[in-house]
Amino acid sequence: MPKKVIIFDTTLRDGEQSPGASLNTKEKIQIAKHLEMLRVDVIEAGFPFASRGDLGAVRSIAQEIRSVQIAGLARARKDDLDAAWLAIKEAENPRLHTFISTSDIHLKYQMQKTREQVLEEAAAAVKYAARLTSNVEFSAMDASRSDLDYVAQVFTAAIAAGATTVNFPDTVGYAIPEEFGAKIKYLVEHIPNIHQAVISVHCHNDLGLAVANSLAAIMNGALQVECTINGIGERAGNTSMEEVVMALATRKDFFDYYTDVVTQHIYPTSRLVSKLTGMLVQPNKAIVGANAFAHESGIHQDAVLKEASTFEIMTPQSIGIKESTLPLGKLSGRHALREKLKVMGYGLAEDDLNRVFVRFKDLADRKKHIFDEDLESLVEMEVLRRSAPEHYKLAELVVLTGTMAKPTATVKLEIDGEVHRYSTFGDGPIDATFNAIKHLTKSHCNLLKFSVSSITGGTDALGEISVRLEEEGNTVTGRGVDPDIVTASARAFLNGLNRLYYLKQAADAGEKQV
Repeated sequence: MPKKVIIFDTTLRDGEQSPGASLNTKEKIQIAKHLEMLRVDVIEAGFPFASRGDLGAVRSIAQEIRSVQIAGLARARKDDLDAAWLAIKEAENPRLHTFISTSDIHLKYQMQKTREQVLEEAAAAVKYAARLTSNVEFSAMDASRSDLDYVAQVFTAAIAAGATTVNFPDTVGYAIPEEFGAKIKYLVEHIPNIHQAVISVHCHNDLGLAVANSLAAIMNGALQVECTINGIGERAGNTSMEEVVMALATRKDFFDYYTDVVTQHIYPTSRLVSKLTGMLVQPNKAIVGANAFAHESGIHQDAVLKEASTFEIMTPQSIGIKESTLPLGKLSGRHALREKLKVMGYGLAEDDLNRVFVRFKDLADRKKHIFDEDLESLVEMEVLRRSAPEHYKLAELVVLTGTMAKPTATVKLEIDGEVHRYSTFGDGPIDATFNAIKHLTKSHCNLLKFSVSSITGGTDALGEISVRLEEEGNTVTGRGVDPDIVTASARAFLNGLNRLYYLKQAADAGEKQV
């Protein structure tokens, strides 16, 4: 019989550790709901001890999501474990996930502890966690660079203390698949009580081998994979959830394993995570990239038109990319939009639908063809705006530019209900716009990143702008969408400034917002 692989999704914990990918509570809940629809087995919702904001976010997810295990991460310390348990104890099935380093390099330079001390602390932490819940996971950080006999000894003690899952991470992405698989096999053969726990792996992508290492681990006895949507995470990221899941689903002839993931929800979830974190998916990204199902070669096109399986090993529909059969335009009503969004997998509340409908009608007046990607962007931008209230709101933007004119921008903002206007110059229309906005908002932020992409093809395509801003130690991502690229830039800049404003408000109130 095929064996089930447990999908442990850490998008909301390790994924959020990507620079600039900070999420607030509402955004975390939105992603968690999509993960629930995907039917992942475990959602690692955060690191509760890190801040009061993170603890509150994890607690909200534990209260909201009922059909998935909710995990909270904690170091092998009582205060960490207490914070994690406070955050997750109201979950339907809470999991405490505790960890400590086991590699000699970490013990010597990071922790200044002996192997005996770490072994004792690991067992004590698991024993304490097991008093709170029977669902305890233990991770040996930097396990792939640790002495295997020592890891086996630590895992044996952790299982004896009550761990039901033992996780073997490739924390720095150092392992090679053949080597990594052999390590898992060694542990299976040298841990006497391994039958009492599930072996898990958590692979990083520093050498681009996270997915390959995870699959090699499965073939050698691991039955849980820790992963993230789009592979986001520390440094080069984590194991990509969609790649592992679709590899197992597509190559059933090779892998005698399965997951419970509803693959048709993969693409919408990927898009949501990309929008809310500001981390764009590269076009050639496997499974969810824009080019994953695109064929430009004439030979390929001819073959695919005759039989799609000639060059497609999976269908777009299998991951949730659906073809439109309901054309929308400026004469379409609210009912048509609602039904179209339902087909695309979006069941919106009435107030959310009204917000999207206003933006949709404005867009339909400005371009002839409305694509699915346009609608996705409108929905996700309105969700994003709700999660970051508009302290600064764009009321009007007028730009003058050209080869014979110095770029000038006149910006009118609504700030706390009062309208303010300012005109100034810049090196280009976007620079002038940003200068005017910074003057009106009295911001001294630094622009770390500015990226432009189009939602669809054509000269009337929606422009999608992503900016990364830094001020007073806070780094945020802002997004803006509009057919006019300058207006989209203004919206993105203001979205980022609103996030900075509310981070500062939260800090002034003595509570860090995540």
